[in-house]
Amino acid sequence: MTPRLYCPDDLSRAVQIVLPDAVAHHVARVLRLRTGDLVTLFDGSGGEYAASIHEVSKKEVVVDVGKFSDVERESPLRVTLAQGLSVGDKMDDTLQKAVQLGIAEFAPIDTQKSIVRLSDERAQKRFQHWQQVAISACEQSGRNRIPVVREVSAFADFVRSSDAKTTRLLLSPRGCNYLNKLNNLSNQIILLCGPEAGLSDSEETLAIKQGFIPVRLGPRILRTE
Repeated sequence: MTPRLYCPDDLSRAVQIVLPDAVAHHVARVLRLRTGDLVTLFDGSGGEYAASIHEVSKKEVVVDVGKFSDVERESPLRVTLAQGLSVGDKMDDTLQKAVQLGIAEFAPIDTQKSIVRLSDERAQKRFQHWQQVAISACEQSGRNRIPVVREVSAFADFVRSSDAKTTRLLLSPRGCNYLNKLNNLSNQIILLCGPEAGLSDSEETLAIKQGFIPVRLGPRILRTE
């Protein structure tokens, strides 16, 4: 595949651009592209641009911007994944695969059984890191729109503020409903998933009171990621 590069600048009137430093480093040091190599650019607003490397130097990478293609690869189903904070690389794995599968929003949730506890400074760093994970997943999977990554919120705050017009699903091994048996789903869905140890009884009770439907994906219990 032609390498796909996210460039946050407006590309609609660009003929030639200098890539942002982080993208330029990836092009020159990781992908090791050279003058004349083809790439695809997207700015997150939809569609993508054919492009080619004009110059690679120690200071910068210059790209010639070519024809725009109004290709759309977004799912017609708008899914928000609300994921309980999990440890290590599990949150990265969850976000990466969910973005590749087509979610529209990612909402990290602080739950009672979450092992990870983020201070304001650490939470901001993780937020920025997750945004980059989402961008990289879009580059890899062909998406031209970057999903919304929310800042960490408390469990109760999230479920109480969830939009009543959406279909709200609580993923639970104790759920009595199977996902493939549900009817009358809207095209906007919230999937609420706990961390490694799952949600507490009180959290599940609160979510159900707020209109979340407890569902299971099958007879086997799956890891959170």
